[in-house]
Amino acid sequence: MRDNDSAIQAARIADPAPDRTAPTAPTAPTAAPHPAPATTPAPKRPGPAPGPGTPATGIGAVFAVLGVVFFSLTFPATSWALDGFGPWTAAALRALIAGVVAAGVLTVRRVPVPHRRHWGGLAVAASGVVIGFPLLTTLALETSTTSHAAVIVGLLPLTTALYSTVRTGSRPAPLFWVAALTGAAVVVAFAVQQSGGALAVGDLFLCGALLVCAAGYAEGGKLARELPALEVIGWALVACLPVAAVGSAFALAHEPVALTSHSVPGLVWGAVASQFVGMLLWYRAMGLAGVARTSQVQLAQPLLTLVWAVLLLGERLSPAAPAAALAVLVCIVVVQRSRA
Repeated sequence: MRDNDSAIQAARIADPAPDRTAPTAPTAPTAAPHPAPATTPAPKRPGPAPGPGTPATGIGAVFAVLGVVFFSLTFPATSWALDGFGPWTAAALRALIAGVVAAGVLTVRRVPVPHRRHWGGLAVAASGVVIGFPLLTTLALETSTTSHAAVIVGLLPLTTALYSTVRTGSRPAPLFWVAALTGAAVVVAFAVQQSGGALAVGDLFLCGALLVCAAGYAEGGKLARELPALEVIGWALVACLPVAAVGSAFALAHEPVALTSHSVPGLVWGAVASQFVGMLLWYRAMGLAGVARTSQVQLAQPLLTLVWAVLLLGERLSPAAPAAALAVLVCIVVVQRSRA
C-alpha cells in the first residue's frame, strides 16, 4: 500500500496544474441560438350573438320584414288555391313545386349536401314548415275564414320564442317576455273578438300548425347560424320531394281539380313565394338577428293578412283592427329594443 501511495504522489508532482496566466487557444465561435418557433395563436372563441344595435341585427330585421310580407299573402293565396284544388292536393302540390324549384336552384349553384350532423335539424324544419304547417292550415281554411286563421296564427312568434328558449337554453331579458306576452294577448283578444268566442275544428288544426311551425322555425333558425339560408330551406324542401310526389299522386286521384284564374296563381304563390322565397328570407333573418327576436316581427303578419283578405277576398275588416295593429306594432318596437 505504501508503494501505491508513493506512485500517486509522484504522478501529482509530474503533472503540475496548468498556468492560468498562459494564453488559451481561441475557441470556435458559439452558434447563435435558433429563435423559438412561433406558436400558433389559439383559435378565437365565437363572440356573443349580435346585439340590438349591431349592423347584422339591422339587416336581419329587414329580411324579417320582407319575409313577413311574403307570408302575409299565404292564407289569401291558399284560399284562392282551394277554389280549384282539394286541401290535400293543394298542400301536396305546394310542397312538390317548391321542392322542384329548390332542387333546380341548388343544382345550378352547386350547393353541397349538408354534413350528417345537420340532418336532424333539417328533418325537424322540413316536417314543420314544408309538410305540417301548410297541410294543417290548408285543412283549417276549409272551415275558417282567412281573417280568423290569421289572428290565431298570430301566436306563432310566442310559440317560436318559447320553443327556441327551451331548445337552445337562451335567456331573453324580462322586458322581452313582457312585450311578447302583451303582443300575444292582443292577438288572442283580437281572435276572440273576430270569432265571437266560438271555437271550431279549424282552430284545432291551427293550434297544431302553431306547434309544428314553431319547431320548424327554431330548428331552421338554429341551422341558419351555421349554414347559408339557401341550404337550410333548399335541402329541407328537397328532402320532402318523395313524400310530396306520392302525396300529390294520391290526392290528384281522389280530389277534383279545376284550373281557374284564382286557383293556379294561389297555388304558385304558396309554393314559390311563401314556401321557398319567403322561408329563404326568414331563415336568413334568423341567422343574423336570432330566432327569438326575429319571430316577434311576425306579430304584424296577421294584421297584414287582414288587409289582403279585404283587398283580395272581399272580407270585412273588424273596427278593432287599427287598435290591435297599433298595440302589436308597439310590442314589436319594444322587443326589437330589448336584448333577446
